[in-house]
Amino acid sequence: MTTTRVLIADDQVMVRQGFTVLLNAEPGIEVVGQAVDGVDAVAKVAELTPDVVLMDIRMPGVGGIEATRRITASPAVATRVLVLTTFDLDEYVYEALRAGASGFLLKDASATELAHAVRVVAAGEALLAPNITKRLIAEFSRMSDVSRDPVKGRSGNLTERETEVLSLIAQGLSNAEIAECLVVAEQTVKTHVSRILVKLSLRDRTQAAIHAYETGLVRPSGY
Repeated sequence: MTTTRVLIADDQVMVRQGFTVLLNAEPGIEVVGQAVDGVDAVAKVAELTPDVVLMDIRMPGVGGIEATRRITASPAVATRVLVLTTFDLDEYVYEALRAGASGFLLKDASATELAHAVRVVAAGEALLAPNITKRLIAEFSRMSDVSRDPVKGRSGNLTERETEVLSLIAQGLSNAEIAECLVVAEQTVKTHVSRILVKLSLRDRTQAAIHAYETGLVRPSGY
């Protein structure tokens, strides 16, 4: 079994220690380090190359958003960021996702939810729960209404099927759900997703969904 290596970045000692205990008890997950703030997190990522960083948004000095931006800025860095927040309506969540985070999780999540989130993000999937996705869609649509434009030049010359897959990704569907919807093999969907990410120069599905709404490439009904 491949072990998912995790770094926990939070300014609260009890939070770091608590998540460390919970995650180390899960099969296939190992906490390889802890960071006390954003600067420390960036340095630890460079030193330890974890698969996933559990990143608190609000930390003194360099916070989680800027740390996420620095970590995800380099295409050579494969580490994915899972943002930790106290409130699911935290306005900073949107900025964290724009900065490159692959998803977010509430700090009161159960051990099972925490482990699931780490595995999902490590696998390159988007961690956008259905109830959260609707709000994110509304927010991204609202914030980009003024400048929204189909912008064909930014579409990466997606095929009709790839655009269709992108639309379903933006709605929060998994590969299996997309495959069922389009009546194709799941491996075919994975191939489409890979091509979409390459064409749009994006890190993962979460960034693909954000790109779809912000550029107007995909327009959600009702917004």
